Amino acid sequence: MNERSIVDTSRISGRRGVKGRPKGRSVDPQALADVRALLGDAPRERSLLIEHLHRIQDARGCLAPAHLVALAQEMKLATTEVYEVATFYHHFDVLADGETPPPPVTVRVCETLSCQMAGADALHDALLAGAGAGVRILKAPCIGRCEHAPAAVVGRRSVDQATVGKVLAAVAAGNTDPERPDCVDLARYRAAGGYRTLAACVGGERSVDAVIEALESSALRGLGGAGFPAGRKWRIVRAEPAPRLMAVNIDEGEPGTFKDRHYLERDPHRFLEGMLIAAWAVGIDAIYVYLRDEYAACRELLERELAALKADPPCPLPRIELRRGAGAYICGEESAMIESIEGKRGMPRLRPPYVAQVGLFGRPTLEHNMETLYWIRDILERGAEWFAGQGRHGRKGLRSFSVSGRVAKPGVHLAPAGITVRELIDEYCGGMLPGHTFYGYLPGGASGGILPAAMGDIPLDFDTLQPHGCFIGSAAVIILSQHDRARDAALNLMRFFADESCGQCTPCRVGTVKAVALMERPTWDQPLLDDLAQAMADASICGLGQAAPNPLACVFKYFPQELESNA
Repeated sequence: MNERSIVDTSRISGRRGVKGRPKGRSVDPQALADVRALLGDAPRERSLLIEHLHRIQDARGCLAPAHLVALAQEMKLATTEVYEVATFYHHFDVLADGETPPPPVTVRVCETLSCQMAGADALHDALLAGAGAGVRILKAPCIGRCEHAPAAVVGRRSVDQATVGKVLAAVAAGNTDPERPDCVDLARYRAAGGYRTLAACVGGERSVDAVIEALESSALRGLGGAGFPAGRKWRIVRAEPAPRLMAVNIDEGEPGTFKDRHYLERDPHRFLEGMLIAAWAVGIDAIYVYLRDEYAACRELLERELAALKADPPCPLPRIELRRGAGAYICGEESAMIESIEGKRGMPRLRPPYVAQVGLFGRPTLEHNMETLYWIRDILERGAEWFAGQGRHGRKGLRSFSVSGRVAKPGVHLAPAGITVRELIDEYCGGMLPGHTFYGYLPGGASGGILPAAMGDIPLDFDTLQPHGCFIGSAAVIILSQHDRARDAALNLMRFFADESCGQCTPCRVGTVKAVALMERPTWDQPLLDDLAQAMADASICGLGQAAPNPLACVFKYFPQELESNA
């Protein structure tokens, strides 16, 4: 079971009262004063619980029991509610009674596939041996910097192509704050014509029907992984009763994916303009932007640019709130993200009802990935035919491929939808690294399966990979060479899924852990693993458990030679 989903209730509240004293923990006056000072005049509403936990963690480096009890009283919540949320997320350090706080500096070394292939395990071990006192070294799931593997984070500062020397130098220099990306700010964006399309929409020069028809003609689909047609989604939510809300998903936790960060760091207002056009077209009252906690630099950037936009808006704006994740891959699933925005554990909801009908705070909700909104302005200004005409091999549109692994030029490559992985490697990635031969690839990140090089001519797009047991998802492509094994990649990914399972349903919570144990054996028990994978795919509540067996199934199907020998 995922440790984050377990709450030790024996230390949350007393089981036996003391005569003359109420049951449970008493509030420490100093802790209460600390919490009130940190929260200031911020609202104490339930949905801000995670934001307030971040305030305490950022200021004190951990979450001590006394401060959690004080926060519960201040927000008029049960202490168990606060504990269960705090212990759910990776980035909250919840202390037990008498436990020593963590060292002042934490270094997280990414251990997921692209970074592991680049030597993250050796980097982690070397840092453990050489970091010294005052530094905590942790293995971390994907931090969204796969093109710079191996990657690490010192405090909140990313260290790309990390070495022991680079990491320890950052620690010694106290470089723990994120670097500021050189993005297109509001002034530069407006000077280049930014927000004119939004003004034209709000001013009546473009009609809602014309805008939605342009989206439908462009064949723009959701670029977070599901691929639902954007124009159709707008019509569905627009038809629901007001008030309607919007949730923007920038959790981007799929291993191998970093395209949203790429665009945010360069041109955030193009996304914000698309977001506001969507809000205008659908009739949205309030927008909640959910950003993964690993993207500290993007958060500072968005806070700055949103403040500038609100101070000098091109038109009346809906309420916009930036919400901070806390380290949970499951919150990339739309309903789990909504639960997290509401200040709860990020556990997926059963559907129906769908979020378009019953979403944030029980209201109809337009949920979109950041990159989907990024293309709205270009489609309206250049025309639907421009976007739809970009495809290859009979497909339509553009795709932002996050490419990592054994290629000469990893990174985000904007390419025609339907390009094959061989074409992508040769035309956009500068070929394979010297000494590496193309062996296999993951077409859709951790959950999208693994295919051999012999199947490198399949068009990469929605609907083209499903017949082969794979899917494109968020277009995270990880390239393997003859120096890698698909079974090792599958094991790395299953460990990731086991760690990230929210724990809500048994097939996923127990199945991923069982699968890891079976896959760690020298010889795989195929009948047992097949049965386990089928149970997970059939009975898990959400896509995490349903898709977790995909890499495993692909090893059996496409890499049988790796099962014949453990060499």
